Amino acid sequence: MTSRTPPAAPAGAPANWAGFVTAEPALAATVEARFGAFTHHVLATLRKDGSPRTTGLEVRFLDGELWLGMMPGSVKALDLRRDPRFALQANPGDGTGMGGGDVRVGGRAVEVVDAATRARYVKEVEPPEPFHLFRTELTEVVRTYVEDDRYLVVEVWRPGAPVRTVRRT
Repeated sequence: MTSRTPPAAPAGAPANWAGFVTAEPALAATVEARFGAFTHHVLATLRKDGSPRTTGLEVRFLDGELWLGMMPGSVKALDLRRDPRFALQANPGDGTGMGGGDVRVGGRAVEVVDAATRARYVKEVEPPEPFHLFRTELTEVVRTYVEDDRYLVVEVWRPGAPVRTVRRT
């Protein structure tokens, strides 16, 4: 799949992964590395009654997008079809070290039904078929880590704005 870089998103408008990379390349590299460190991560969706549901998920970064692939008829796919809002947390790994920090991505998932896009994804990933495929529209990316064993650092990015960093003792 080829990489295409879109123009920067206006303030408050969702951005795809390429838009985030363009806006904040260093933070994007850290976030992608955290997701790349482990295969399985945690996806939060909303049930019919509005309560949260968390489930495991594999993610892919391809063609300037963060992709979510799911088994056909899975409850997380049905949740996203009904309400596209999601939160995705990278697997923190073993122990308490969390090298690279804790990272979370929030946004909306858009189901992909376009045959050509799905075919490109299948060619790259070779998922078991059939499957649901969603691309993400990011509304927030958060990284939390400890600096110098003294500060809790929280970095927050939202489309159209620079990273906001808060240090707490």
